[in-house]
Amino acid sequence: MSIYALKGRFQDLLRPGVRGLYRMGITANTVTVAAAVVSLAVAAAVYVWAPAQPLWYLALPGWMLLRMALNAVDGMLAREFGQQSRLGAYLNELCDLFADAALYLSLLSVPGINPTALWALAWLAAVCEYAGVLGLMVGATRRYDGPMGKSDRAFVIGVTGALLAPGWIGGSVVTGVAWAAAALCVLTAWRRIRNGLAEAG
Repeated sequence: MSIYALKGRFQDLLRPGVRGLYRMGITANTVTVAAAVVSLAVAAAVYVWAPAQPLWYLALPGWMLLRMALNAVDGMLAREFGQQSRLGAYLNELCDLFADAALYLSLLSVPGINPTALWALAWLAAVCEYAGVLGLMVGATRRYDGPMGKSDRAFVIGVTGALLAPGWIGGSVVTGVAWAAAALCVLTAWRRIRNGLAEAG
């Protein structure tokens, strides 16, 4: 089970706004790149300012929710308005990898954090997404299996930020969350490989 399963309902809510963006001439690639750039800015702000001003951690849940919406929007613009392209496929995957890693690693400045846990999460999240993309190379679809896909990780990091802001958790808890999410990324990668091979076979 993954939050990704709710994507269809989420898209239905966004569709009127997507039509408006299309009429304004906004392209899928523009949305993809803009989301990545803002992700890097949010990550930098959290890393630099949140330890001294913990309310900055609230930028994580706020931006994660908006970013999930933008990830759905760029896909809808591409599929439903004829904007699919080879460049867009590269941008969609690579921008997400860089943005995800930056947002996870923004928590490196949390006092008492174990940096290895966050680096493991960032690396294994990339492996997880690569396992999903490889489905296309073996004759399957791009795999989005859970339990710790992109949307699930966004939810985990968002909740972590929301709990850090009022000081309800500290570095030791964040370390535990990161290790748990990293372990679930391993399980997710394995499921994506297994299900991709089954689909292709």
